[in-house]
Amino acid sequence: MHQIKKITSRETFPVRHPVLRPGLPEDSCIFTGDDLETTVHFGLFDNKAIAGVISVFRASNPAFEAPLQFQVRGMAVLPQHQKKGFGEQLVQHAEEYVKQAGGNFIWFNAREAATGFYKKTGYHITGNPFDIPGVGIHYIMYKHL
Repeated sequence: MHQIKKITSRETFPVRHPVLRPGLPEDSCIFTGDDLETTVHFGLFDNKAIAGVISVFRASNPAFEAPLQFQVRGMAVLPQHQKKGFGEQLVQHAEEYVKQAGGNFIWFNAREAATGFYKKTGYHITGNPFDIPGVGIHYIMYKHL
């Protein structure tokens, strides 16, 4: 039995750190804007243990003209919980949140290895790949809801 519920930014770290920032200090899991009132974090719990996380920021990217934009950050599922559909559930939950907040546009910086996953959920790549030092090659991806 699993459920998705709102959590604090700090509660994302047990997933963000090992999946997105392995080998880096835990404070590398702190993202600018994590604790703004316009930012929300969700955790997916499997048998009451956190298995995956996603964060949604109200943030604009100048590459897009949508008036109200939301950025997904820190989407991660612990390795032992991957390939169970949890990532798709977290993305769908974030999309529903954005719709309820009056938005219809999501963008994010996707790791090169994750672009196939996001394409399957309807996201598109724009622009050229870029490197985030210490993290790797990324692509800007987006979706109109």
